[in-house]
Amino acid sequence: MNLKPFYTVLLYTCILFIPLAGIADTTPIGNATISMLLDYGNRASIVSLSLKGQKLISSPDGIYTSIRVGGITYSSLHLKTTPVLSKTGNTVKLSGICYGDQNLTITENWIFTVTEKNIHWTLERSCSKPVVTTEAALPVFNFDSINTWEGAYQGYGGLAWFYLFNEKLCTYGVHTSLSDFWNSKTGNGLTVAVDAPGKNVAMKYSRTNEDKLAYTVTVSDHELLPLSDSGTNRRRFIRGATNVWSPFNLSTAKCSATISMTYFDCNEKYGRGVFKGIDGAKVSAVLNTIARIGVIDSLHFGGNSWHTPYGPICLHEQYIAQLGLAINDPKYLKGDESCLDFYRDHAILPDGRVYPRWAYTNEDAMAGKFNQDGFYEAQWGILMDSNPDIVTNISELFDMTGDLSWVKTHQLSCEKALDWILKRDSNHNGLVEAMNDSLQQKVSSDWIDIIWASYENAFINAKLYHALVKWAVIEHLLHNEAKATYYENFAALLKTSFNKSTKAGGFWDEEKGCYIHWREKDGSIHGTNMVTPVNFMAIAYGICDDDSRKKKILSSIETQMQQEHLFFWPLCMTSYTKGEGNGWQFPFPAYENGDLFLSWGALGVAAYAGYDPALALKYVKNVLQQYSKNGLAFQRYGRMKQDGLGDDILSGNSLSIVGLYQAIYGINPLYNRFYLDPHITPELAGTALKYNFRGKQLTINLDSNSYAVSDQHFTIRATTNFGFYSDGNQLSYFNSNQSEVSLQANTAAPLNIEIKSWNTDKMEWLQNTTKSVKYVIHHLKPGSDYRISVNGKSVSTMTTNAKGELVINHTPQSKRDNIVIHL
Repeated sequence: MNLKPFYTVLLYTCILFIPLAGIADTTPIGNATISMLLDYGNRASIVSLSLKGQKLISSPDGIYTSIRVGGITYSSLHLKTTPVLSKTGNTVKLSGICYGDQNLTITENWIFTVTEKNIHWTLERSCSKPVVTTEAALPVFNFDSINTWEGAYQGYGGLAWFYLFNEKLCTYGVHTSLSDFWNSKTGNGLTVAVDAPGKNVAMKYSRTNEDKLAYTVTVSDHELLPLSDSGTNRRRFIRGATNVWSPFNLSTAKCSATISMTYFDCNEKYGRGVFKGIDGAKVSAVLNTIARIGVIDSLHFGGNSWHTPYGPICLHEQYIAQLGLAINDPKYLKGDESCLDFYRDHAILPDGRVYPRWAYTNEDAMAGKFNQDGFYEAQWGILMDSNPDIVTNISELFDMTGDLSWVKTHQLSCEKALDWILKRDSNHNGLVEAMNDSLQQKVSSDWIDIIWASYENAFINAKLYHALVKWAVIEHLLHNEAKATYYENFAALLKTSFNKSTKAGGFWDEEKGCYIHWREKDGSIHGTNMVTPVNFMAIAYGICDDDSRKKKILSSIETQMQQEHLFFWPLCMTSYTKGEGNGWQFPFPAYENGDLFLSWGALGVAAYAGYDPALALKYVKNVLQQYSKNGLAFQRYGRMKQDGLGDDILSGNSLSIVGLYQAIYGINPLYNRFYLDPHITPELAGTALKYNFRGKQLTINLDSNSYAVSDQHFTIRATTNFGFYSDGNQLSYFNSNQSEVSLQANTAAPLNIEIKSWNTDKMEWLQNTTKSVKYVIHHLKPGSDYRISVNGKSVSTMTTNAKGELVINHTPQSKRDNIVIHL
């Protein structure tokens, strides 16, 4: 007889039903990780809540329910009658919770069900009459201190970061049904998940006047709207108040929700593995906080923090999905899918133009150029990079999820967005033209929005090239060969024209040794001051194939970086010419004319990783050092003092760390494989990262000239870049950067493969397994004979089929077999 379940129930019974001595009308509820004390005398509230022995709540108003109507708050802290407690097995029920006055009566039942890992709390509520309420807590948690938790990850991958609640009565409201509260110092985490079928769930977080953290769950028939402010209705974060939501209707119908509380270990759930040669704690901290703060709400993902006064989102930022690569939270990826669905349906105009921004208010909008959903044209000009950037974000998110059915829902909108901008190539040279022709018009056309870039803009065209290359792959997968070919051909022509010298109509300035920012309709060239995003994009996106040009650009930048002792790359190395930007950008350096914007860090790291990984790593470390000084809690850094400037914390401040993951560690999830392409330095050898990929946790081992990917059942090790994918009992190896599988192995036993060499004439690998393996080798010469050797002995000769495949059923001959296939 297995007695464990019996003793588990007995333990729960003891915890649940032995009253606390000396305290009347209370009962303990809990399991091995969560314990609470329910008070049911003249009030109904949780007066104590502990997690793994850590006290989180210890007050009479710890956790309770309430409704506010017409300035009056009714709550379960003041009952009209005494409720009735009953206990059955591992369930506690508190019935007849009744509060209100002669005008309104609220009746509730609370049911607690305890399991080994969870406490499920079902709350049933009904009102005596319909009311309009400004607050309907079901329930509110009053944690003892604003510092009890560092933050709460949201069900869509965002973050309520309490570091930003820097004064009393800060309040942040979001639409989600899950919060993961965490504290890296204690290692404790608490998941609060709400299940309310057929209802909408919202949550808000407030720093109280007593410096507590008030966390409120609201369940409603319709989605809650933010409280109207200055003619808009979009603000999520407010100061000096807690009423973030507009009033809404409560009916007399019973409302029911189940709150599930679960302990988790922070490191186990959000840990990233073993870091060598770099401060892994800081890497994790940046990715767990800074990288997420541009997620304003469940349908609003961007780069600017929800903490800012007007909360802008720049749809003309191509790296929002890319942040998810290093954040590495499936909830972020799923949330970004929903966000991009929302952008598809509300931010794209009928002709294909993509609005470049969204904000809490309309103050940044061009007159009359906005919609009711908050999307708009910016006052600075028609910022055209939003069209390729939405395509890039969709394409890169698809690479991370592999969800072909989802990306298909974006096919028509992406084609429309691309076709709108491709029509801007009036002279058919492959370079699209901005809406403005000259700096004399004093409007911008790209992300650097107060520099008057116009006509043929290298910044826009570099982004467009990247989007076309990424999206053409998807068109092939969706079997639209005509569109795929069209986009590939346009990208090829764009690349050719981009690389031409300025004298020949391109962007390469032979004299300055850099790509320029733009050329005007009259042929004049502008932005010859080594604009770093333009030049980094040219290299990182594969536009520049000329190694001598790459060296000239990167060595020139690095020489000046050392001369000025800058910790990070500025937007431009020298000054724009006066007149090329807004007047207050001069004298140099000032803001977009010379300051340090960390949002271009992933591109900088990628550009340097293939040239000199040590230089790429240097700037990653510099950013981490800056994080230790001030938390990267600024919009930008000044050129002269390298001091933090601007009150907006950009999620892009984390992008150098994203570059560490993608370009240095070489982590590149792709639609059909996990692609590993490291550029590590000797000091990073021994790094062992945990990485979530398609529902599995992979381990990535990076050693000097030896890289491995494992899902704990299958392992592939190689000395060069490769792709990995596993499904059930099948392992797939992709040689180098090939998108089609090279070797498949089928076995029920754990299998370790070490690739020794792989080319058309010879394939060699070591295998370690205890069971037979069925191998299929792909992309061989059709109808050709191949010799098979095992452990140095020839065992057979086989002929490939018409597809160039070879099928081998191999039974292990030793603990570690060396298999060679050659012509």
